[in-house]
Amino acid sequence: MSTPRAHGNKRYYQVLIDPARAELLERAAAVNGVRSTHLIREMVYLALKRTVGDEYTKAEAQDAAIWKQSVRNRVKGRAKAKAERLPPQSANPKHELEELIARIFE
Repeated sequence: MSTPRAHGNKRYYQVLIDPARAELLERAAAVNGVRSTHLIREMVYLALKRTVGDEYTKAEAQDAAIWKQSVRNRVKGRAKAKAERLPPQSANPKHELEELIARIFE
């Protein structure tokens, strides 16, 4: 039994689906306006929910918390990168503006 590969916080599984049922999957995805991988994921989640009940609800809440933290980390990282690219801000921007105007009119 092989271990699924990690993809960030998620797990990556490969699934082989027989041709006739794969065609059914593709049609169902097209009818619903989604990609087949999205439909497969939703089907797996629904099957898990039916199989394990309350455990699924807890796992879903954990996944939501992980996603929220991931988004926070991304936003924080982008803000930090932006701050590093920008020139340092003056403690007194009004004073800087007055100095700039004085230099222009010297």
